[in-house]
Amino acid sequence: MTTVQDPERKRALVLRLKRVEGQLRGIQKLIETDADCEKVAQQLAAARKALDKSFFAMVGCVIAQGDVPPDDVADMLSRFS
Repeated sequence: MTTVQDPERKRALVLRLKRVEGQLRGIQKLIETDADCEKVAQQLAAARKALDKSFFAMVGCVIAQGDVPPDDVADMLSRFS
């Protein structure tokens, strides 16, 4: 099993996830205040895209560490994306 060992990469990932967390809180507030459905959908799409970027950053981490064979990385991509 690989872990995020590079301090800069770890910091960047945590910051990205904190931004996503903020986006999700904002979406909850939009829903609670009866915001327009299209606006909620827009924000959900943005949060999903941010999570996708986080996922691909993790895949990049796996590749950079070189501990996982390419076929296993491809399998991981097909399972989780």
